[in-house]
Amino acid sequence: MGNLKGSILLTGANGGLGCGIVRRIITTPEFLSHHGIYLVRDASRANALKYVLANAPAPYSYQILSLDLSRLPNVREVARDLKTRIAAGEIPPIRALALGAGYVDLGDHSWTDEGFDTAFVANYLGHWLLTMMLLESMDREYGRIIVVGSSSYDVEHPHHLLDGHYREEKWKVFFREDNLDAIVHGTWSTNEDAVHIRHAGTRRYGVAKMCAMMMVGELQRRLDADPALKRISIAGIDPGVMGTELTRRSNWFTRVVLWPIIVPMLALLLTWFYPNGHVRTIRKSAGDALKAAFEAGDETRGKLLNGSEAMGVVPEAADAQKRLMVWRDSVKYTQLEGQDTALMQWK
Repeated sequence: MGNLKGSILLTGANGGLGCGIVRRIITTPEFLSHHGIYLVRDASRANALKYVLANAPAPYSYQILSLDLSRLPNVREVARDLKTRIAAGEIPPIRALALGAGYVDLGDHSWTDEGFDTAFVANYLGHWLLTMMLLESMDREYGRIIVVGSSSYDVEHPHHLLDGHYREEKWKVFFREDNLDAIVHGTWSTNEDAVHIRHAGTRRYGVAKMCAMMMVGELQRRLDADPALKRISIAGIDPGVMGTELTRRSNWFTRVVLWPIIVPMLALLLTWFYPNGHVRTIRKSAGDALKAAFEAGDETRGKLLNGSEAMGVVPEAADAQKRLMVWRDSVKYTQLEGQDTALMQWK
């Protein structure tokens, strides 16, 4: 461990984008000098990730760990274990924390053991808790957090205008109440609220990604005011549409033909002409994520990237009062306490 520059921690490492990021890591000397911490839902079944890592040069320091982001007790357990090992010097401090895991139910609505909407916890709340608990384990000088977002949080995005996910007026604003209760408990955008249940599932994914984008600006504001953590930065990145298995709960054509075959073929052509267009290759998006995690300047602190270029967040995500409400309820629902995090302004 003595020659390693730090750790790269990646959630969703067995997914399409996750494997793409790992593939870029093991083929880039700069990244190979870091210890890889690859979090997957079930380490015993991470076949795609293991296939990629089989081509890693020797020696390469990494580990694959199980983490179910929808189970907050499991998030706490994994975070505590990592904190202990980093504090003991067994693992280098975290140089890059990449929150890449994604879960779209597409109408297969489910709840966690705590009665929380699975998509909300898996996409946002679990990541928020993991980040808060690992702040003390990050490189205090160069540490960066990368949050993988999605255009699903933008109700005005052309794709949603075409498909009608947010066509009705009641869906054009995510937060109409001063709390997250309905969203957390899954009574917001239920399958009964939609003509097509996949629309309801997309909206549940979208609101979770909205909270993740709000986290970027709000956490950066708090880090900037923290004497011990002020050098750590966070940025969001929209990787575009890629040929991954994110739609694995959709119909046969989408799951077997459209996403794994047609989208990758289109991406090769479209990425060439429109590098930051709506459809991109996994290789392009993986490279963008790693570049954001290791960039030299501070231009992206608390900002959102569309691939390799800066972009603004949607107005609701920039609303200071709503960001505070989301943060407040994130503390409440994760039952975060001061001893759980190194962040001074954690409440």
